[in-house]
Amino acid sequence: MTKVSVVVPVYNEEANITNLVDQVSSALQATGWDFELLIVDDGSSDGTATALERLSGLNSWLNCIFLMRNYGQSTALQAGFDHADGDYIVTLDGDLQNDPADIPALIKLLESDPSLDCVSGWRRSRQDAAISRKLPSKIANALISRVTRVVLHDYGCALKAYRSSIIKSLRLYGELHRFIPALAVEVGAKITELPVNHRPRLAGVSKYGLDRTIRVLLDLLWIRFTMRFLHRPIHAFGGIAVIMLAFGLGILAWLAGEKILLGAEIGGRPLLMLGVLLTLVGVQLLATGLIGELLVRIYHEPQGRRQYLMRADARRPWKPPAA
Repeated sequence: MTKVSVVVPVYNEEANITNLVDQVSSALQATGWDFELLIVDDGSSDGTATALERLSGLNSWLNCIFLMRNYGQSTALQAGFDHADGDYIVTLDGDLQNDPADIPALIKLLESDPSLDCVSGWRRSRQDAAISRKLPSKIANALISRVTRVVLHDYGCALKAYRSSIIKSLRLYGELHRFIPALAVEVGAKITELPVNHRPRLAGVSKYGLDRTIRVLLDLLWIRFTMRFLHRPIHAFGGIAVIMLAFGLGILAWLAGEKILLGAEIGGRPLLMLGVLLTLVGVQLLATGLIGELLVRIYHEPQGRRQYLMRADARRPWKPPAA
């Protein structure tokens, strides 16, 4: 049985790939653990795929996954998670700014505390440009921590270790790889941080830019919605719908009373349009919430998906209390 699966998504990292394999090998072979290195080539256009084919022929513990095109980091990670066999799954960037020598420390921390499900790396001494990388990262970390209520110093650090049971329960879409800790907490995971080494990039070109800020904000809205309302969408739309319906129907009732009792002309009054608009929007939001409730059941029931996870150490036979 494989103990540790290291999942590394790469895109045009030909200059780093050999050193990456060598450093992961050095870090994990010294532990004596059974391990595998899963490198997911996310449609690289340079010689990354060729280098991986050569290296996989030399190392039995190296498994390579080649995607048809560049799908993005989240999809590449999901492909690695789908094929990982280890009890623990470690994620790592392919640019060698994360130090593979830190992997054993993360795994040992998980082993020492059975209640932990994830150990997130913290690049306390980050070796990146202050304005273009560090400052946006600090702002993003503060914002994500506040919105998700999962407080971490460094959401952007790719070096993280998970129990397989937790990571296998998640599905990544879009750009959700940044929010794996928050998604894990949503299904009941317990997370801690561990300071890790961070190194400057020595080869290759960074694939990140300031343009990802908008994508992070949009994904953050989705994460906030799913964490609060994934299993109860009627609560997200129903509350607003009830408020709008109350005001809309109240306005229409008032106008109807004026028309019937006082004979007032109400056809050209803006208040009539407001009442009709609020009522129609309220009905639409209420219908959206009901449709969402149906979709949640369609999502879970045909595939036998549960809305919860059980801890492995919680499956004990019940015993009656002592008399």
